[in-house]
Amino acid sequence: MIIPVQEIRSHFPALWRTHNGHEVAYFDGPGGTQVPHAVIDAMTDYLLNHNANTHWAFPTSAETDEIVANSRQALADFLNASPDEIAFGQNMTSLTFHLSRALGGRFAEGDEIICTELDHHANIDPWRFLAKERGLNINFITFDTESGTLNLDELQGLITDRTKLLAIGAASNALGTISDVKKACAIARDARVLSFVDAVHYAPHELVDVRDFGCDFLACSAYKFYGPHIGILFGRNELLNSIDFPKLRPAPDAAPDRVETGTQSHESIAGAAAAVDFLASLSEDGDSRRERLASAFRELHARQSDLVRRLWDGLSAIGGVRIFGPNPEMPRTSTVSFTIDGVDSETVSRRLAEDGLFASNGDFYASTVVERLGLPETGLLRIGCCIYTTQDEIDRLVEAVVRIAG
Repeated sequence: MIIPVQEIRSHFPALWRTHNGHEVAYFDGPGGTQVPHAVIDAMTDYLLNHNANTHWAFPTSAETDEIVANSRQALADFLNASPDEIAFGQNMTSLTFHLSRALGGRFAEGDEIICTELDHHANIDPWRFLAKERGLNINFITFDTESGTLNLDELQGLITDRTKLLAIGAASNALGTISDVKKACAIARDARVLSFVDAVHYAPHELVDVRDFGCDFLACSAYKFYGPHIGILFGRNELLNSIDFPKLRPAPDAAPDRVETGTQSHESIAGAAAAVDFLASLSEDGDSRRERLASAFRELHARQSDLVRRLWDGLSAIGGVRIFGPNPEMPRTSTVSFTIDGVDSETVSRRLAEDGLFASNGDFYASTVVERLGLPETGLLRIGCCIYTTQDEIDRLVEAVVRIAG
């Protein structure tokens, strides 16, 4: 059994905010969620009581080592990995650039990488820059603009004996589409092609399982699942230990430390673990942290599916509103994007904010998606339903869109 939404909301101090006399409803979760007290407390406790650099003989350094180790275990439980397969970094983008540079040493001129049109450019441009430096070729899996789904059947035909890597997103941050990465990774594995999964938008909505995906690498960001601004990279241990990562000579040689450059944000690492524990605490079903996470995510998914249906039906009834992406019956996250005829998305965002409804607009760094949809530069208005979103907030949003569109 999962705790009620009102009890969940009591953990988030940001929800006490008002704007123009309205309680603020945060629909900007796909760009970064609000943070519960447990995460704030973990980060504050680290800075007040344990702040030190790692691997020295005095107590605060040893305590930092223990906090980092415990956090690796928490994120390993979150992704169904091993602690020695979890590396931390500033964000998913920097980790992906770092990995692309390291993998580049294994690729030769004329080799190929496969990306997708549906992805955030953090999973396109690191590979594009590598291709430019190494003389590689990039091929793209297209997506269907009507359904917002990836044309995954194209993958098999794109793979050749020169293909070295598949870079694919588990979920679209612009449209909410969930793609079948398990199938994609299996195709890549059969062809002896490495697979990298961007799970930044997927991880807040569906429990990641790197073993089930069968991927070689996966990246996500804690600030999308109620934690601080820090990125997490999973890599199969044998790969993390064999790839020639750029590193300082005195730095550790064993994974995952050899993947990480410089001193990390230890307070953010502590906060990321606290975010995982907070999500696990939402359910009492299960003996292990992973089991409690699985139970919590199942029920949270059901709640958010109800919110998506309410939002979808409400927006669909408004003249001049065009919704993009998969319908509620298809695999999707609780992120819905739309436009209003004759009103650019930035204006919509500003007018919603007047009513205390905070929603983001633009291309969300998924600019290829917006271009393929034939939208203007202002792009989409994006609504993200999170674990603290209520039905009343959805109704407030729909009513405000009616006023804007009318």
